[in-house]
Amino acid sequence: MSQLSKELLERRLKNIPPGPFNTTPAFIKDAKGACMVDVDGKRFIDFAGGIGANNVGHSHPKVVQAIKDQADSFIHTCFHVAMYESYIELAEKLNDLAPGNFQKMTLFANSGAEAVENAVKISRYATKRSGIICFENAFHGRTQLAMSLTSKIKPYKLNFGPFVPEIYRMPYAYCYRCPFNLKYPSCDVACADHLEDFFIGNVAPENTAAVIAEPIQGEGGFVTPPPEYFPKLQKICAKYEIPLIIDEVQAGAGRTGKFFAIEHWGIEPDIITLAKSFAGGMPLSAVIGKTELMKAPHIGGLGGTYSGNPVSCRAALAVLEILFEDGLMETAQRLGEILLEKFTDLQKNHEIIGDVRGKGPMLGMELVKDRVTKEPAVEEAKKLVQLCYEKGLIILSCGNYGNVIRTLMPLVITKEELDEGLSILEESFHELEK
Repeated sequence: MSQLSKELLERRLKNIPPGPFNTTPAFIKDAKGACMVDVDGKRFIDFAGGIGANNVGHSHPKVVQAIKDQADSFIHTCFHVAMYESYIELAEKLNDLAPGNFQKMTLFANSGAEAVENAVKISRYATKRSGIICFENAFHGRTQLAMSLTSKIKPYKLNFGPFVPEIYRMPYAYCYRCPFNLKYPSCDVACADHLEDFFIGNVAPENTAAVIAEPIQGEGGFVTPPPEYFPKLQKICAKYEIPLIIDEVQAGAGRTGKFFAIEHWGIEPDIITLAKSFAGGMPLSAVIGKTELMKAPHIGGLGGTYSGNPVSCRAALAVLEILFEDGLMETAQRLGEILLEKFTDLQKNHEIIGDVRGKGPMLGMELVKDRVTKEPAVEEAKKLVQLCYEKGLIILSCGNYGNVIRTLMPLVITKEELDEGLSILEESFHELEK
């Protein structure tokens, strides 16, 4: 670490509380595409993507230009005070993109957590019910309600209670570590059917305002349900007229090779939340839902001063152009195929990789000490992340035990950058097992 990095670290430790954790000690001065350069001139291949916020890459020229053009016109009016076309245009596009042959409406907020909070507010208002069913391993944000929905205690919830009431948590479709000790497909996806039993001893359907789920659990370990899971879950929700909220904050905006990850399961959610990569790194989130739900809250009941900021809206419109008009969605699908083949080969050659899962380029590798006992390889995962960092590759771990290696590289990554990053990853696995 150079003297400059040391000085910056000292200033960070002196002036910023330890709560905002840093996964690496790097201070970045420049980032383009899928690479970052720190203040010491060290180059990193980025497999973290700002925790899934940079699907179209760092400082994509079209996003940068959209930001500049909007800033030249105006930066902020507050949509509640004086409206602007970009908010409306973006809402129209998302309404068209969201699954479902029904009328939809969209509102904007600033973060994934805000989108989740608004989705819950809307559901409670529309149904006149209070209970929210969420899942084990879930992550929905760090604000009070979103944190209450989040599953993991440390570091997200420890000593931050009391939590929001009327939150009920049930097992998720974690096939590798089935909470019901069953095997897919002979289980007949009992984890989805369990919702009917859950109503008996936890919360009545008549008091359930919504069921909220991530299509692929992000922080929870890239846990990916089987094909039958969400269709079964939605059928039960529809039976009791319970809105199904799908949280696409990390999995959406092309991360899985489809704009919305839930498209892989072929269902039509009542409400979708979207953020992170949706605006190319700018703070923006969306709540997209059935018109009858979205229109339920009274005038003035939803919103926020910066919600749907015009600079962020223009950035998001540029992201949609890059994904759909510039062919990045097709690139994402090809990237997913390459990664799945590579990770499957790594699993064959390294006993420490117990499971490979995900959709498209949103893939995770769960590390275990023993494939029979499935004991989480926690320290090994930490060491792997460190080894990669030292060699110039930034990757992230996740999962309840922190033993899942996940890929969130920008979809614009070049073949040369991808090959280099995967070579570093493979080399680090070899070193790990010495």
